Amino acid sequence: MTSPYEHLFVRKMPNCIDDLVNEGAAAGVVEPDNVGPALALMRSKDVPASKIHLTYTWIRECSEPVQWVKEHEHDYDEVLIWHGNDPDDPDDLGAEIYLDIEGVRHTITTSGSVYLPAGVRHCPLGFTRVDRPFRFSALSLSPNYESDEHEPAS
Repeated sequence: MTSPYEHLFVRKMPNCIDDLVNEGAAAGVVEPDNVGPALALMRSKDVPASKIHLTYTWIRECSEPVQWVKEHEHDYDEVLIWHGNDPDDPDDLGAEIYLDIEGVRHTITTSGSVYLPAGVRHCPLGFTRVDRPFRFSALSLSPNYESDEHEPAS
């Protein structure tokens, strides 16, 4: 018997780099070597009823600074999430990230997240160093990812 809710599941995360119109390869820039594939956890393309766009990627080691995402803003709220992979110390990110919000630089060394209200300019986002891989997610409170810097992906 098939569940009437099966259409709400994402069972295999598809690569969604083409959705991310302001990041890396989607913006016509070569994705940094330490950034894994952009995978869709939830989006309206896969689950039409979804009101959010949620991505997931692994960030691998680097010893030199790497810029990843260019400055931009959205007309919807967004949450960026980063978390380390040490179950005995979940606060330890194992990396140093930088993120600008309205031109103010923030340095991040612990697992956590940031809420970015609609209309707030943010990024660049990058890595000063990554000692061990960690996970990064972006939750857009919109069914589709868009930014002011580029036309939406079709």
